[in-house]
Amino acid sequence: MRYEGSCHCGKIAFEVEGDFAEAIDCNCSMCRRRGGLLAFVARDSLRLKTPAADLSTYEFNRHVIKHHFCNHCGIAPFGEGAGPNGPMAAINLRCLPEFDTEAVKIVKYDGLSM
Repeated sequence: MRYEGSCHCGKIAFEVEGDFAEAIDCNCSMCRRRGGLLAFVARDSLRLKTPAADLSTYEFNRHVIKHHFCNHCGIAPFGEGAGPNGPMAAINLRCLPEFDTEAVKIVKYDGLSM
């Protein structure tokens, strides 16, 4: 299914294709504070609809994920990194207005296993 997503103010907007049955509730220091529900897709399943120059990026710990956020409203709609099958995007399902977060299975993740 195709979803439209964005940060709160709309400066970062995207489309993503995916069937999201499960989301990760990560407890790393970053995710715990921002409250994102993450679902992973191949990077080519995400299409940015606004200029890439509008993305601000934060990397921490091992610097393997580019955590993108809006420098205007502060919302982090997605991140990018290398997955086991190639480039991936970590979508914050809470940034997809039409997605029902109550319908997804939430998996607790502690950063140690998957």
